[in-house]
Parts: sequence; C-alpha cells; structure tokens
Amino acid sequence: MTTERPRSADEALRERARSVIPNGMYGHQNAAIMPKNFPQFFARGEGSHLWDVDGNEYIDYLCAYGPILLGYQHPAVDEAAAEAQGAGDCFNGPSPKMVELAELLVEITPWADWAWMAKNGTDATVYAGSVARTATGRSTILRAHNGYHGASPSWMNPQDMSAQADGTLEYEYNDLESVRGAVDAAEGDAAAIIVSAFKHDVGIDQELPTVEFVRGVRELCDANGIVLILDDVRGGFRIDMAGSWAPVGVDPDLSAYCKAIGNGHPISALMGRESLSEAVAKTFATGSYWFSAAPMAAAQATLETMLETDGIAHLDRVGSALRAGWQQAADSHGVGIRQTGPVSIPLMLFDGDDFSTREVPRAYRFSAELADRGVYLHPVHNGFLSTALSDEDVAHTLEASEEAFAVVAAEFGD
Repeated sequence: MTTERPRSADEALRERARSVIPNGMYGHQNAAIMPKNFPQFFARGEGSHLWDVDGNEYIDYLCAYGPILLGYQHPAVDEAAAEAQGAGDCFNGPSPKMVELAELLVEITPWADWAWMAKNGTDATVYAGSVARTATGRSTILRAHNGYHGASPSWMNPQDMSAQADGTLEYEYNDLESVRGAVDAAEGDAAAIIVSAFKHDVGIDQELPTVEFVRGVRELCDANGIVLILDDVRGGFRIDMAGSWAPVGVDPDLSAYCKAIGNGHPISALMGRESLSEAVAKTFATGSYWFSAAPMAAAQATLETMLETDGIAHLDRVGSALRAGWQQAADSHGVGIRQTGPVSIPLMLFDGDDFSTREVPRAYRFSAELADRGVYLHPVHNGFLSTALSDEDVAHTLEASEEAFAVVAAEFGD
C-alpha cells in the first residue's frame, strides 16, 4: 500500500518552465516521456539517494543518466573540485590538473599513450572521428545501426534519429559479416569503425559483445588500415577500470569516455595510441570551458577513489544481487522479464511490451509503482549503479519491487 506523494512544487515549476523554455524541457531528461508520477525537478542528492523539489526521496538507479559513479556529494571528489575552483577554475590555459589527470588515465589504461579532455561524450566521439579521418585521409565512418554516439549531426539526423548520418555506413552490432559488408561498401574509404562497449539501444534488450565480434573487428581494422574507435562513454569505469573491452583482451586505437569519469562534474576524455598523436596535433578542436581545472580535479579524485576502494567489485556485487532478486520476484508473480547488459548498467524489460510501437505499459506501471515506493528506475532506458548503493538500498528496492510486480501481475494477468 502506498500514499500519494506531493507534486505541487514540481508542477508549478513545469508551468513556469513552459513560459520561458521551449516545450518546458528538452533532451533526454524530459520527464514528459516518463510515468506521470516521475518528477522533472530535483532539489538535492546525497550518496545513492535523490530528493525532488517536493521533498520526495528516491533510491536512484539512473545516476543522472550515468555521470554519478561514487554517489552524490562524494566528499573526496567535491573537496578536490572545490579546492581547484577556489584557486581559479577558468584561466588563459589549463592548470597542472590537466597533466596530472592525463598521467593517471594513461597509467590505468595499458594500451593508451595519451589523453585529451573536453566536456561531453559527444565532444569525444566527434573528435575521435575527426582524428581518424585526418590519420587515414579517408572520410567514411562505420557505425552500428541505431547505435548512439552523441547528439551531433556527425552521428545522427536531429530531426530523425533513425536516419543514417552523412559520411557514415551502418553495420549490425555483433554481426561480423555485416561489418565486412560495410567495409566493402566503403570501397577503400573507411576511416574508422566506431563500436559501443556493448549494445545499448533504448527500449530493446542490451547485448554484450561476443569475443568473436570484438576480435574480428580488430582484425578487419588491422587488415584495412582502419582506426578502431571504442565508444566507452556509457560503460567506462563501470565495467573495468582499464576500459570495457579489457576483459576480452582487445584494445582499440581510440577510446572515448565521459559520464562516470568525473562523478557528475562536466568532463570527457579521448585516449589513444602514439601512432595517432600526429593526427591529433593536426586536428583542431577546442572549447571555452574544456580546460577548467575543477572538473579535472574531480575526475582525478573519482578515478583514484575507484581504484583505492575496488569500486568495480562493489558494483558487480550489488548489481548481481539486484538481478537475482528481481528475477526471483518476477518469477514468483508469474511476470515475464528480460534482464540484459552489464549488472552495473542494468536493463529490465517486460514480456508483452513492445518499444518499437511505444507500447510498454508493463514497464511504465512497474516504474511508476517503484517511484511511489521511493525507488527511481527508468522504464525503458538502462539504469546505472553507483558505489554508494548499499545492501540496505538493495533490500528496500527488492521489497518495493515485490509489491510492484504484484501490481503488474494483477493488472495485466499474463
């Protein structure tokens, strides 16, 4: 049994926003596409918990769509950022933090020789494509069908996200033959193959890459002089500190990071091999705030904390407990679910729902019921875990999930 949560402050802010912001909100954080009881505006976060502007508290399984890795207001991270900010954040050039962060990134990434920093994941993936084109003298980039590499015309048509972007050819993720076909179709003009660490198209089952696929793409790149770009924006530092493909023993030529790297502070990174350093030097890119010291200090503290505390092991442990608990609860109520992807980046979808037609009533009902019980889980986008997630959080989540599965079973009866 739940009681209705207050929403008046959130509703008032939405009304004000509609008068000064087109559509009241934009981008992927628009709560209009979520269950109706999901808030748009938040007041604060601490650890693994989040509070909306009406004071409603949630255990957070979205982590700001990925950036929060250690939990909100992590003391080591925020103290490092505050110290850098206090000395002055934005200068005529970078602070020493830029060199220190680059040294740390290269140290923990065995295959990489250099690091380059910006602000957003899109900055890193777009620049990776530019570097590959400079290095090869070619223009075509191969990308997975429906793969997301950032909100840029380099990767998508802003008016039609399903349309193929100019200068790209598509392949199917985990289908090596389709990659070979795309290489052939490029007719010698393939500059790069960009591959996500795992398949994470919204609303459909996630896929981990097969060893055969990853090794095969690496071999194709080597045989044809193509740059292999790993888009690790979503998976980076939640799967393996040395990169998400480290467990399968395949190294890219370039790897793009963002989200978790700064625990909520705005920073991204591109890492690469020495053989591409000259291409980087020839490929101009910059931004007014790319060299800010505070986010670099935050990233350094985030990575050091993950290494010191074995954060990956904690994410795997609590993620595995959640996955097992969700499956047991769903089975006990006769509700069919599918859980896919890394346990630290979970996705649960419901049998009978179909995202291709936007008919996902079971997922929406389940997430709405969880929200009423103080658990924030996106209905169709993969979640993200933070190392602040405790055993008590998991226990409460599974208790709330038991009740939510019961509601789904009663309403849909399948």
